[in-house]
Amino acid sequence: MESSPQAAELPPPPVHVAIIMDGNGRWARSRGLPRTAGHKRGAESVRRTVEAAREMGVSYLTLYGFSSENWKRPASEIADLMGLLRLYLRNEIANLHKNGIRLKVIGERSRLGPDIVRLIEEAESRTESNVALTLVLALSYGGRQEIVEAMRSVARSVASGELSPDIVDETVVGSHLFTSGIPDPDLIIRTSGEKRISNFLLWQGAYAELVFIETLWPDFGRAELETALRDFHRRDRRFGGAR
Repeated sequence: MESSPQAAELPPPPVHVAIIMDGNGRWARSRGLPRTAGHKRGAESVRRTVEAAREMGVSYLTLYGFSSENWKRPASEIADLMGLLRLYLRNEIANLHKNGIRLKVIGERSRLGPDIVRLIEEAESRTESNVALTLVLALSYGGRQEIVEAMRSVARSVASGELSPDIVDETVVGSHLFTSGIPDPDLIIRTSGEKRISNFLLWQGAYAELVFIETLWPDFGRAELETALRDFHRRDRRFGGAR
């Protein structure tokens, strides 16, 4: 698919775009449909957005697919979401690989089903050499939990004598996060009009630009991504420095 004229006018894209995909339930409810229908349409939006990000030249795209708090949802909804995840991992990986997209999953894998963990490992292994785009799926992920686990890992290294507490700095902490080796996001987008980050990339997003879009996730696509990138390029990023 060719890029739209609007996309051609965009400056170089941010290296790393992260998206909080929100609004599947509201999309379904507004149409008198079960929440499952919203999640299914949301999966189609994932496909569109990944394709658009790759074509626009984004290097890293992180999608908040399932938070650690989402485990509190009704068991039937969790089962539906896990079923969609299985389908995605089985059916989409060949397409990702064909398009040069690398898949990486971050989050607490121990809470996922063994078959899902196996599918994730197979998909990561199959696509690990791809360079067109790195797609990061945050599954069973929470920013606070990630930082806690990183601190535990650092503490173990200090206790064992492998690491001196005097050299623990931001770089050391970052190397113990799920996202080690991945640049921090330049832009975090949230759909559905909500204006909060919901425990997403708390450490990594310290200087990310935030864009909040009214569009519900199942309706999100290339046009909305372009709009967010235009907003990003209007920002004056000083990273705490003076104007």
